Amino acid sequence: MTDADELRSLVRRLLDEHPPATTDRTDFLKARFDAGLAWVHYPVGLGGLDAPRALQAVVDAELAAAGAPDNDPRRIGIGLGMAAPTLLAHGSDEVKRRFLRPLWVGEEVWCQLFSEPGAGSDLAALGTRAVKDGDDWVIDGQKVWTSSAHVARWAILIARTDPDAPKHRGITYFVCDMTDPGVEVRPLRQITGEAEFNEVFLTGVRIPDAHRLGATGDGWRVAQTTLMNERVSIGGARIPREGGMIGKVATTWRDRPELRTHDLHRRLLDLWVDAEVARLTGERLRQQLVAGQPGPEGSAMKLGFARLNQAISGLEVELLGEEGLLYGDWTMRRPELVDFTGRDAGYRYLRSKGNSIEGGTTEVLLNIVAERVLGLPPEPRNDKDVAWKDLAR
Repeated sequence: MTDADELRSLVRRLLDEHPPATTDRTDFLKARFDAGLAWVHYPVGLGGLDAPRALQAVVDAELAAAGAPDNDPRRIGIGLGMAAPTLLAHGSDEVKRRFLRPLWVGEEVWCQLFSEPGAGSDLAALGTRAVKDGDDWVIDGQKVWTSSAHVARWAILIARTDPDAPKHRGITYFVCDMTDPGVEVRPLRQITGEAEFNEVFLTGVRIPDAHRLGATGDGWRVAQTTLMNERVSIGGARIPREGGMIGKVATTWRDRPELRTHDLHRRLLDLWVDAEVARLTGERLRQQLVAGQPGPEGSAMKLGFARLNQAISGLEVELLGEEGLLYGDWTMRRPELVDFTGRDAGYRYLRSKGNSIEGGTTEVLLNIVAERVLGLPPEPRNDKDVAWKDLAR
């Protein structure tokens, strides 16, 4: 088993053979992947060394101290946080070799084609169809709320392959080529004025059966790997003490004493404590991930993240008064990234409203926590054993 000292030795060798100051950024990242220092807990040959997950922090710290470039994880967050663990768990050896390296290096951006106009909170009701045609599947349907679709090279996609089966059992999971001529991406303008989301229309898109993840009809189980990792990546990101949105409000409080009131002070203290509790809970969750796969705890973290962000952004607008109502940029932009801390208070207030929808709605996550964490009885589900084609829509 690789230990911390062995990893430091491998990092030194990487730095000696590929000095960051004189090596092309992409070439350095490829060399890092090939050395097994991308995800140390992944298998050898797939960016890892079969080492304990906790040792990734050792590698990251050594490389950061040497000034080595990172892979811009925010830009490729969907690939890193959702696609990669799903590819690893359910992809064929050929699929893993083809996709994981360019995904981690950042050469290929990924998006997620899950939600549909009639299948958001009830994702298993999705109607996008996949029909087998020789060695290919032909996909027709519509997806919505797709972050990064306008810049993505690949997508993780779920589609219905058996309308005669109950809704959870007739779904199959695929890797979709976003450059296919049958893929049309249209912007969705949000309340912020931006179009960071998209709707995606799929017309006669051909996907080779080799790009299917998991068995035909087993896509719902495969999708759970994606969804559990998605909630951890949204709600459990590592931030420093007083980082994120609470840091912006605390800085304004310290720098602008004329804005302070007793009531706002009390509320800021409450939210600061809540933010610190959330940060420490995230650290605990990441320690649990070292020993296995993410579970329903990630849903609880994402639930808390959404509520906290909305409360903090609301307090910030109140603290700034009329100044908090100003909005710096209403032009329709097509950003690759969501920037909560680099924008003004008005943007943060508006954008945080989406936190209780993206990555699982608050209502769905409350059910997950109630049933899988607290052990409460599940809600009655009359459609569980009814064929999808017979469901009312």
